[in-house]
Amino acid sequence: MILCHIIDDFVLQGTCLVNLKQRKWWETNAPEELYKNDYKVGLFIHSLSWSIMIHLPLFLLFCLNSWVAIITVLLNCAIHYCVDDLKANKFKINLITDQSIHLTQVILTFIIYNII
Repeated sequence: MILCHIIDDFVLQGTCLVNLKQRKWWETNAPEELYKNDYKVGLFIHSLSWSIMIHLPLFLLFCLNSWVAIITVLLNCAIHYCVDDLKANKFKINLITDQSIHLTQVILTFIIYNII
């Protein structure tokens, strides 16, 4: 799960998605009112991709109850979205805090699947 986190959060994200999830990039490159919230799509795409990616080992190892999988994927997606927004757009946290929260998500998700 940690390897999947690293792959999705650093390798697969790429420069394009890093830019697309930053409000400042949109304000500079597409300042029209029409595009003012488009950074949220970039945040969502990356957050959902990351959430599914960290669940891949769990999908392979555990016989999953579908409601648990749906809830944990969506919850992780929402948390990742908020954390990345705090780092990339609100400038409230740094990379160390961002990664600490994401690794905590990975660990807690693993614990949830081991309990259920």
